Amino acid sequence: GVVMPFNRDSIVALCLILASAGLMVASFDIREPDYGQLSPATWPRLVIGIISLLSIIYFVQSMRMSQNDKAAAPKRSFVEFCLYWRNVFFVFLVFSLYLLALPSLGMLVGNVLFSIVLLTALGGFRSILLHIIVAVCTSGGMWLLFTHGLEVILPRGTLVGF
Repeated sequence: GVVMPFNRDSIVALCLILASAGLMVASFDIREPDYGQLSPATWPRLVIGIISLLSIIYFVQSMRMSQNDKAAAPKRSFVEFCLYWRNVFFVFLVFSLYLLALPSLGMLVGNVLFSIVLLTALGGFRSILLHIIVAVCTSGGMWLLFTHGLEVILPRGTLVGF
């Protein structure tokens, strides 16, 4: 048979599969309340299942990658790597700042600002009005759904009060 050597992608995929398995095992420690019909572990398990499926697909694709595809991958310097992935790094930076600002701004204001910043940074300044409308409508809609429809108490900001 054909021996398919591991590459970086297959190792990352295996790590994701193992992490998903660990999260799935940990989901069985979620306490089951005496009330309600839907288990609190349902949504986490659904998300973990989706991540697991995508990780398995990633692993299979990484193992099917031919040697020609691997050889065609350009060798990059650290600076070129950072420039190539700058949007990903920016998203993680903005998300980290969002998490730090959440106690002060609250869910509604924090989500609107987070959405506007990301949409504008990734989509450009020409459509900033559209970004504001999308951010306000989606964040506001989700806030209304959770606050009034599902009666979930969302974190309020210490600076803004809602």
